[in-house]
Amino acid sequence: LPAQGTSFSISDVIQTDTAINPGNSGGPLLNMKGEVVGINTAIYSGDGSFSGVGFSIPSDTVLKIVPVIIKDGQYLHPWIGISTLDISPDIADVLNLKDAKGILIMTVVKDSPADKAGLRGSSQTTIVDGIEYKVGGDIVLSIDGNEVRKIEDVLTHLQREKNIGDKLNLELLRDGKIINVVITLEKRPDS
Repeated sequence: LPAQGTSFSISDVIQTDTAINPGNSGGPLLNMKGEVVGINTAIYSGDGSFSGVGFSIPSDTVLKIVPVIIKDGQYLHPWIGISTLDISPDIADVLNLKDAKGILIMTVVKDSPADKAGLRGSSQTTIVDGIEYKVGGDIVLSIDGNEVRKIEDVLTHLQREKNIGDKLNLELLRDGKIINVVITLEKRPDS
């Protein structure tokens, strides 16, 4: 879910058909037992109306972030500094990979934690069946020992498990070889 006013996304949201109208975001999302499982946050509508798909932030995320906001007045998100592309079966074929898993690093933000750790973004393009693909970047296979299949796996791990200053262990595929890189997470920029 895109975060309003930024180029970042809100990870690990719960999709719901609960009505979320102006003024009632922030209300609880309950399960059948009456337990709070999320906080209603946003609704997505293709036509600008207040009907569509609703999204809630999971309660475990709220329990991590709210105490920090109360204490410090804000929550600073940990950040790596990459843009990526999920490895689909088509992308796996283009890259001659046996499995469609991991994420291809497309770009590395200058002076970001990823840049400081030496991660590589895509450096070349290739055309297959008339479609241009960027290739040549590192492929993230796992973080902290957890397999990565899509960028949401990374974002969810950062949100649930990591803070600014923490180390993040990445297993990468680079030029056909598996390497391990450690990144020190920094504060995400405002945009």
